[in-house]
Amino acid sequence: MNKRFMEIALEEAKVAELLGEVPVGAVIVKNGDVISTAHNLRETLKDPMAHAEVIAIKRASETLNNWRLNECEMYVTLEPCPMCAGAILQSRIRRLYIGTFDPVAGACGTNINILQNNALNSFIEINWVYDERCSDIIIDFFKKRR
Repeated sequence: MNKRFMEIALEEAKVAELLGEVPVGAVIVKNGDVISTAHNLRETLKDPMAHAEVIAIKRASETLNNWRLNECEMYVTLEPCPMCAGAILQSRIRRLYIGTFDPVAGACGTNINILQNNALNSFIEINWVYDERCSDIIIDFFKKRR
């Protein structure tokens, strides 16, 4: 685990927050090099699928000119939802680093586990980083909105 990559994901989350988006950031790394970064853009793009993870996967696939990201790792500030976990599974990312859990929609172990599921024939390595800043940015965002 490289803390620098989670730092980049947190910077992406801060950009999302400035845009009024739920502050989630994602980074995709291959062989120690950042190949893609993204943050949530659902409100900006009026697109329910514009989550940081999905955007990062699309950008990484474009960069590598390949949908198979099996040599890549993803760093994300918040536990992916079922849609994003499915996208991670389909892209064949080999390793996932998660900054904090999502008690509402977490699909990487908190509520369900799509990435390590015998029924789906899937096993992606999940690493829980538990960075307090990842929790704080989400909690603070929703406190301000309510």
